[in-house]
Amino acid sequence: MLYRLLRPALFTLDPETAHGLAITALKALPRRPAPADGPLSIDVAGLAFPNPLGMAAGFDKDGEVPDALLGLGFGFAEVGSITPRPQAGNPKLRLFRLAEDQAVINRMGFNNGGAPAAAARLAARQGHSGIVGINVGANKDSADRIADYAQMTRIMAPLASYLAVNISSPNTPGLRALQDEGALTALLDAVLEARGPDGPPVFLKVAPDLEPADIDAIARIAMDKRLAALTVANTTISRPPLHSRHAGETGGLSGAPLKDLALARLRDFRRATGGALPLVGVGGIASAQDAWQRIRAGASVVQLYSAMIYEGPGIARRIVRGLEALMRRDGFASVAEAVGSE
Repeated sequence: MLYRLLRPALFTLDPETAHGLAITALKALPRRPAPADGPLSIDVAGLAFPNPLGMAAGFDKDGEVPDALLGLGFGFAEVGSITPRPQAGNPKLRLFRLAEDQAVINRMGFNNGGAPAAAARLAARQGHSGIVGINVGANKDSADRIADYAQMTRIMAPLASYLAVNISSPNTPGLRALQDEGALTALLDAVLEARGPDGPPVFLKVAPDLEPADIDAIARIAMDKRLAALTVANTTISRPPLHSRHAGETGGLSGAPLKDLALARLRDFRRATGGALPLVGVGGIASAQDAWQRIRAGASVVQLYSAMIYEGPGIARRIVRGLEALMRRDGFASVAEAVGSE
């Protein structure tokens, strides 16, 4: 209720300024414990998630507030994307609310303070409970992007519950080419070698804008390399019908208009993997019903970000309560039992 009263004032601000205020506000909150295991707990990739709802990468780019996000009721938080060296990102303005569409377009360009600063912050939280994934990327001007991912893996592996390899942002020129079969194989070989045998699980985050042959190839490589999970999907460069005056902005589209495409890609990857590889569902999730649909379609856990811009920080607890009610309604004893049951 409070957020609905504050939202009109926040929406008068530039979205990036408002985002900075949100991070500042979360830093100021008293520390709350991460959620405890409960009826929605699920084991994925050797990790015990207390509930299946996570905060997606992009919100906490520099690993400043993962524990505050867990304190809001998220079952896990993914920070980043983080690059080896500090990076200013693309020129402003680069973040746009499409309020009429409950959507966001961003062309941020992996803006972050770099690996050393983030690693120091994340090292300081070691010993705290809760699952915190670290989403890693490459610098835009890197001469060897695969080497960047390997370097980030070595730095962040000791600090991460899991590592998410992000090769699907549309805002770093050429990055999505790493989804091609040969490049992806070389990239994952380098990441897995850098992680070592005792490192955290490795997730791969893919784009929704993929052809069927791409989906089959990525699924095959991911299973061959024994990745822990695929995250489906990042923002889209496609443009379904939109009503906002910002509809023509370049960048990745997220929020409600992405929902159908992200759901379709999740189903595609479920078919391509035969259910043998856990999937993380993300893109257009704004309610318990959306999250439950994604779980029934094959996601073991789900993530959101854009919806919190419109619904406020109480969204995590609302969705978790709703998921528990939906699980009981449909007669499932656990989330794991419901995964892929549609």
